[in-house]
Amino acid sequence: MAIPPAPHAHQASRPTAVDGPWRDPSLTPETRVADLVARMTLEEKAAQLYGVWVGADVDGDGVAPHQNDMVDPVDWDELTTRGLGQLTRPFGTAPVDPGVGAVSLARAQERIAEAGRFGIPALAHEECLAGFTAWGATAYPVPLSWGAAWNPELVTEMAHRIGRDMRSVGIHQGLAPVLDVVRDLRWGRVEETIGEDPYLVATIGTAYVRGLESAGIVATLKHFAGYAASAGARNLSPVRAGAREMADVILPPFEMALREGGARSVMHSYAEIDGVPVAADPALLTELLRDTWGFDGTVVADYFGIGFLETLHKVAADRGDAARLALTAGVDVELPTVRSYGDELVAAARNGSVAEELVDRALNRVLLQKCELGLLDPEWSPLPAALIGADPEQARATVDLDPPENRALARQLAEQAVVLLANPGDALPLRGDGRIAVVGPRADDALAMLGCYSFPSHVGVSHPEVPMGVDIPTVLEALRGEFPGADIGSAAGCDVDGTDTSGIEAAAELARRSDVCVAVLGDRAGLFGRGTSGEGCDAADLALPGVQGELLDALLATGTPVILVLLTGRPYALGRWADRTAATVQAFFPGEEGGPALAGVLSGRVNPSGRLPVGVPHGPGGQPWTYLQPPLGLASGVSNLDPTPLYPFGHGLSYTSFEWQAGAAAPAELRTDGSTDIELTVRNSGDREGAEVVQLYVHDPVAQTTRPESRLIGYARVQLAAGQARRVRFHFHADLVSFTGIGGRRIVEPGDLELRLATSSAADDVKQTVKLRLTGPERTVDHRRHLVCDTSIELI
Repeated sequence: MAIPPAPHAHQASRPTAVDGPWRDPSLTPETRVADLVARMTLEEKAAQLYGVWVGADVDGDGVAPHQNDMVDPVDWDELTTRGLGQLTRPFGTAPVDPGVGAVSLARAQERIAEAGRFGIPALAHEECLAGFTAWGATAYPVPLSWGAAWNPELVTEMAHRIGRDMRSVGIHQGLAPVLDVVRDLRWGRVEETIGEDPYLVATIGTAYVRGLESAGIVATLKHFAGYAASAGARNLSPVRAGAREMADVILPPFEMALREGGARSVMHSYAEIDGVPVAADPALLTELLRDTWGFDGTVVADYFGIGFLETLHKVAADRGDAARLALTAGVDVELPTVRSYGDELVAAARNGSVAEELVDRALNRVLLQKCELGLLDPEWSPLPAALIGADPEQARATVDLDPPENRALARQLAEQAVVLLANPGDALPLRGDGRIAVVGPRADDALAMLGCYSFPSHVGVSHPEVPMGVDIPTVLEALRGEFPGADIGSAAGCDVDGTDTSGIEAAAELARRSDVCVAVLGDRAGLFGRGTSGEGCDAADLALPGVQGELLDALLATGTPVILVLLTGRPYALGRWADRTAATVQAFFPGEEGGPALAGVLSGRVNPSGRLPVGVPHGPGGQPWTYLQPPLGLASGVSNLDPTPLYPFGHGLSYTSFEWQAGAAAPAELRTDGSTDIELTVRNSGDREGAEVVQLYVHDPVAQTTRPESRLIGYARVQLAAGQARRVRFHFHADLVSFTGIGGRRIVEPGDLELRLATSSAADDVKQTVKLRLTGPERTVDHRRHLVCDTSIELI
């Protein structure tokens, strides 16, 4: 942080002139906060409602939309006399040694506490989408890989470790997880999402929230709501989703993460929905989120989102008007830095255009959260215990944010997330001898493993003079380690994007002289057009970027068997090569251990068990399309365009085989408020250990509004040794098949249902069907309904 050091590095000195009950930890937080609010001036109140982004660059490329236009210089010394609500990205703005950064942050907190009358420190927040976005921190797989692993427990453990590392250096709040449901695969931020199904997004996202919160970090759900449904898949484009799409697809992950996960913060989305920007929408941020769902945490602005009400949405006349709209809607904290909630808000409150009661409403929420975090306690110390007494240089290299246990977990998650899409001739596993050509622009680039919010891609690319901070083996390096007896040659062939084909012939010649070719193709993560995937890197279609398709054609023309390995942030259309590759493997930015994970899958050391969290399209057009389609969204004779994916949601192959056997019969009838168990036995009928992912879908043959052909309502990842069998039990409740009816209410409707146990969402992959009739009255349900299909797995 670019903040001059304070004279002390120990416990902050606290002014005593305004001591009172608010400092007494034995009192309830509500009593303490009420006492504190009554003592504050309007300027001091407003100061708790914004952050300051120290060191944010007003030149260069930027890491937030319109950063260069929206960052104003601030007078730190003058500003902090009022107090300060938040500190923005003290580790994620520039490369800084974690120990040095922790001491610098502590000194900044001391200065904040000493400058104001109340001695209240700021709440420090950071990005943590694919790991703590800090130099030297573990770079985990991106959220789309979490979805591909179908393993909530592993995601909880990852999030706990991320939160533990953040707490160890003085961070309080993490801006994750992303709970947007993919609606159009061309959208640049698909890599940041968990998948195209709301139940998968909800359960995996809630698992992440649990882990982060268990480490004492405030989890922040984003982007509430509708952001991923932007028109034309353009970042920040208008959203034209209807009420049912919002209620049945977009909102359920947020419901679950709040109710089941206990998230304490929500970030509003940049979206405008039917002409109303979310940052100015009290129906979403107050009526639904608070009055209906009962959320009592903080709503924070997406970066510059309040300012965008004036500059992009054009619904506010000036900064003060933007403050009025956002505060009225329910946005408590302006991030990343002060623009509208400072002097402009104070002036608006003084002239009566903003009621001071609204300022107090937001202030209460902010201070209650600071109270929960111990930031109002007299014993508060800015430094983690391990660093007390250290100066920045003494702290250098004392904090390890990428310890071996983190790397082992990153490897485990990466291995479970690799999806074997096709292996028609059992070309995989590779023998690992002879001549292997490793070809493609992603074969020997460490950044090929990382999404746009991993520190080396997000910030590090702007600091090429600084080491990456973590060890990231490439696919080429990992394969050489995996196959020490093979003769491995390499050629890039082409760039990730661009039109240069001059390297293709040399790559093809290398493949021609080899026994097998591993073609490693895919994306380069970036921001705002500086990549082929990532925030602001939206795609016109789903063809492989640049001339990578031509490279693949040339490799296949050699006659050498080609193993296609994709390292991407979204799925790409593969129909052109569907019957031509010897095998196809998909990994979604698998993190720092992705290279060894992929090498293990190719060698057979790792049995692939990932399943697609998004379908893989056949052709590059025909989008948007996800599997959640009513009859008119499916292939039919009324259109020449067939949107059916090449590989469906939930698809994935293994090196072993599994047999499914029906369990105890479920009742033929069930009341609309009833529940029952759905059972089956899964046996590993192959000769090696593996994991099957049992997926439970519902098909509603006739309903009062059109329904998807099938919809995921439960799943279980089942690990089995060779020959081993386990009984899987889904506890089905009728609430799980609720939907928004003709009257706009969420209902459970009586009638016939099919519960489908399947290996993917495709009809051909249904293994068992349980027919069930719901009886009794139509029920209206709300967010208190049963949200989760509980599962149990037992060895038999």
